Amino acid sequence: MKQSRLLIHTLREVPRDADVVSQQLMMRAGMIQKVAAGIYDYLPLALRSIRKFEQIVREELERDGCQELLMPTVQPAELWQESGRWQFYGPELRRFKDRKEADFCLGPTHEEVVTDIVRGRVNSYKQLPMNLFQIQTKFRDEIRPRFGLMRGREFIMKDGYSFHADDADADREYWAMFAAYKRIFSRVGVKFRPVEADSGAIGGSFTHEFHVLAGSGEDAILSCDRCEYTSNIEKTEAPRLPYPHAHEPVLGLQHAHFHTPGIIAMEEQARAFRDAEHDGLPLDHASKYYLFRASKGEASWDIGLVLRSDHEPNTVKLKNLVGADFLELVPVEEAESRAGTRSGFIGPVEIEVPTYADASLEGAFNLTCGANRDGYHHFGFRPDRDLKHFKGFHDLRLAAEGDACTRCEGGHYQAFRGIEVGQVFKLGTKYSKSMSCTFLDKEGKENPMVMGCYGIGITRTVAAVIEQNHDADGIVWPWPVAPFEVHLLNLDPGNPEVSAVAEQVERDLEAEGFEVLHDDREGLSPGAKFKDADLLGFPLRLMVGSKGLKDGVIELKDRRTKELEKFPPGEGLARVRAARERIMGELAAAAGR
Repeated sequence: MKQSRLLIHTLREVPRDADVVSQQLMMRAGMIQKVAAGIYDYLPLALRSIRKFEQIVREELERDGCQELLMPTVQPAELWQESGRWQFYGPELRRFKDRKEADFCLGPTHEEVVTDIVRGRVNSYKQLPMNLFQIQTKFRDEIRPRFGLMRGREFIMKDGYSFHADDADADREYWAMFAAYKRIFSRVGVKFRPVEADSGAIGGSFTHEFHVLAGSGEDAILSCDRCEYTSNIEKTEAPRLPYPHAHEPVLGLQHAHFHTPGIIAMEEQARAFRDAEHDGLPLDHASKYYLFRASKGEASWDIGLVLRSDHEPNTVKLKNLVGADFLELVPVEEAESRAGTRSGFIGPVEIEVPTYADASLEGAFNLTCGANRDGYHHFGFRPDRDLKHFKGFHDLRLAAEGDACTRCEGGHYQAFRGIEVGQVFKLGTKYSKSMSCTFLDKEGKENPMVMGCYGIGITRTVAAVIEQNHDADGIVWPWPVAPFEVHLLNLDPGNPEVSAVAEQVERDLEAEGFEVLHDDREGLSPGAKFKDADLLGFPLRLMVGSKGLKDGVIELKDRRTKELEKFPPGEGLARVRAARERIMGELAAAAGR
């Protein structure tokens, strides 16, 4: 491919509206163009990378017997109403009416449509299991589309769905897809982690997310430094901690009201407390209280949460514990009115709502808490004794880096940032029951199918690859998803000898199956071509110039290592072939670790 004919326009400056590295580099490299907020054109270079990744996905899924189909982007409301998600999904679901006033939506996902397909065509256990997937454009009306392809409104996604006769077979397929995803991301050439996660709006009994590790990642991940346990921080099990002050005499709640005028911050409160033996109290001697409003469907109710003051609440764990769809803090003004005091002095004892305590407070006593009196705190608080509607101790805090691993002896959590690029769910019968997707078993009894769901963000993964693989000069593509494998630079296109050698090298490489972008552009200095080559970041750069040819050589540069080789033009094919073998060998070795 001649670069002079390629639809590309590189930029030297970072576009003003580009927030993250992948967006900046893809716009500078002429790969994408913004059409509207969260909506982009995929220009030729971007599309080549996207198609390569799609092919890797197809090959690995078809290896496991998955069948590809294509479902419509526009979906009728009736299907979503059957599943119960028409109202539950929220404003990200772009609803609209057609000219006959019928309700439709732009599909953000396709559980309902695929369930409708299967229930109309599969009716016997003999036809199960079945695994169907598509690669298709989705639309989710994100409230804050940002970060280029990382969080857009329109994007390309692979979504797959499996149907089974029982839980055991659904579990088997879940782990088969888990293994397939590991193969897919290993083939791409990125560092990634599969992490335990919350199933969120999709639903289901358990799930894993696949994260590309990158400092710009939106998701916090905790991973054990000894075993394989890795989890999204919202899902990570927090270890139970012994109460460090168990040697103290147990005090009653009325032991004292401490006057703490104007003191709201937990650290300041701890310093303000005094007793005979301590000059202030440690943070693990204090508690803090949150008043939440939970809702499910049309119902809503208030609940309280008590934590150690140096811990943070895990609202996902609490939401799941109480069986809510949504959870939010009660508005400050309402909470203050209910407690009869200002925020900072609100406590759990006098507020009569069901109240949960984090497991780290089990066995704790002599705690501080707000006294629901302006400028005062209690000392001597014990949750299981003093709360009127106590609902027990549960794991309800965010685990943190350095916490002991709950899955092994001696391990501790390390923190990473990750970009979620894929997820596997075990859905169970959530959709098959509500939509009557059933089959007849061996005895002729009708049963709901057990389902699984498996997604990969195609365009998001391509952006995540760049987030992980770049340097100060531009993109550093892994070989498997690079738009082109070799960037051939003609440094003197006005010289017939140089052009003849470059053309021959291009023909030799393409005959061997290499994908070559030949920079044949006139009127540019070698320096300008080097800048563009660094920005585009293809794995190998082959340079042909009049100066080198005087010495009888051309040059090959590895984009990642920056190693440079010089050799006669006739050896170009062999040297590129050897470089490819070395790069792919390193990739295979990394995947095997």
